[in-house]
Amino acid sequence: MTIIEMRDKRTKLLATMDGFLDTHRDSKGVLSAEDDATYTGMEKELAAITNEIKRMERREAIDAELAKPVSTPITGKPMNGTGEDKPKTGRGSVAYKNAVLDALRSNFRKISNDLSVGVDSHGGYLVPEEYDSRLIDVLTEECIMRKLGTRITTSGEHKINIAGTKPAAAWIEEGGQLSFGDATFDQIIMDAHKLHIAIKVTEELLYDNAFNLENYIITQFGKGLANAEEDAFINGDGVGKPLGLLAAEGGAEIGVTTAAADNITYDELVDLVYSLKRPYRKSAAFLTNDQTIGYLRKLKDQNGHPLWHDSVEDGEPGRILGYKVYTSPYFPVMTAGMPAIAFGDYSYYNIGDRGTRSFAELKELFAGNGMVGFVAKERVDGKLVLPEAVKLLKMATA
Repeated sequence: MTIIEMRDKRTKLLATMDGFLDTHRDSKGVLSAEDDATYTGMEKELAAITNEIKRMERREAIDAELAKPVSTPITGKPMNGTGEDKPKTGRGSVAYKNAVLDALRSNFRKISNDLSVGVDSHGGYLVPEEYDSRLIDVLTEECIMRKLGTRITTSGEHKINIAGTKPAAAWIEEGGQLSFGDATFDQIIMDAHKLHIAIKVTEELLYDNAFNLENYIITQFGKGLANAEEDAFINGDGVGKPLGLLAAEGGAEIGVTTAAADNITYDELVDLVYSLKRPYRKSAAFLTNDQTIGYLRKLKDQNGHPLWHDSVEDGEPGRILGYKVYTSPYFPVMTAGMPAIAFGDYSYYNIGDRGTRSFAELKELFAGNGMVGFVAKERVDGKLVLPEAVKLLKMATA
């Protein structure tokens, strides 16, 4: 069987699994013991097919490598000004990147003319394009909301129009007069809030060429910015920071309130899923805290089967009731009166990056300790443009 046939087989099996779930769940959305065993068998078959496809892909890659010619004749003119031969300019140039690194290593005492193209109007120097892309990679890796949300780039105040009310259809007699409903529109404004982080480096390390200052700064800045972003994207109040997913006004809607202040039941999880409108459930996932996940992994359905199912693929999150489960340390733990779990389509949370990140020095602030300080700055905003796209399970008040 060819790899294409194997992929078709996997696609058909996935469709069969989806159809099986849709037709065999009872009124409460669960499978019987017999149906659960059948579906588990399908999962095992899916995992086996996936592993075989990966094995065939590795073999294809080896065959392609072996089929390459030992040497390839040069057919183009060197440095003809087209394609990758054309040198980059501005913040993308090698000269600008090296100038920034020299400035960092000299605590901004060594400033070359190449840096003039990246002077930040708010102070400091703009991050080289290569550094900025690597910072974004770190931010995306560390910040769960950047993975799940929708990122947009803004150059100024960005307005997003959304339907406040939807027009309704109406039946009329043949030849009767048409009636028109008035659709209204709301407006979400994406602004830019300033976020900065400072790090310290000893003078000995700073001037030591063996110390990989470039990677250290990108990693430390990236992790620090990502942590602050994730906290704001979830809990921010919109005052000097983004409006978080859990904001009382403009955040996600309450879908279910638990009966107990310290307990979540299977039925309440099912109610949370179906409190979300069907169009949003297609791409929905759970988001909660690690401690709450530890609690959920112990929950069982009415047949005594665990609700939690580990992923069949490496790197994929586990699932509950067929939906992926993501975690954030900034999501509230199970506390009376607080949201404990979110469920929805987080692509409706928009993250607006304004401009380019920048580096600056902290002159003489840590000189007495033999340390050198650097600060990174960015401007970002975040808002849930459709609150109904995410529902919350809130713990009862004690």
